[in-house]
Amino acid sequence: MLAGLAGDATAYRRLLDALSRHLRAFYGRRLSSALRGEAEDLVQETLIAMHARRGTYDPEQPLTAWVYAIARYKLIDFLRRRQVRQTLPLEEASQVFAADESETTGAKHDVEKLLATLPAKSRAVLRAVKLDGLSVAEAAAQTGMSESAVKVSVHRAMKNLAARTEESGDENR
Repeated sequence: MLAGLAGDATAYRRLLDALSRHLRAFYGRRLSSALRGEAEDLVQETLIAMHARRGTYDPEQPLTAWVYAIARYKLIDFLRRRQVRQTLPLEEASQVFAADESETTGAKHDVEKLLATLPAKSRAVLRAVKLDGLSVAEAAAQTGMSESAVKVSVHRAMKNLAARTEESGDENR
């Protein structure tokens, strides 16, 4: 995306191709079989909206979150225009309300890539406290570190990641 914003047409084309595949899957999972034929139009509408609003993209944020937000709004607009009201048996409701992790896959990949740049011990402590939700005391018990060492390690790891994201943001601008 950043290369495309900088004027690299080839990179932008590759981005649009990759996003097209993800958006087709996104819409395919959310449209009933009777409406799946509309998925391609929704993909195109989303790509056009993304292109028109590309100046609003914040490079500090994950690209996937921005793209899927646009896609969700396009889907909502489409369903409202069609006045689609889907019903299903109560037994199947849990499938509808189950967490859809496909949208967060890109963000998880970005986080994992950043975490991989940290030393193993810092990565383990940061993951335990910030991602797994353990308390400092629980993380200390799990890693064999003191509570104050865990706090310092988490602080330093966060500071390190913040510096890395700033550096990569500067390189891509």
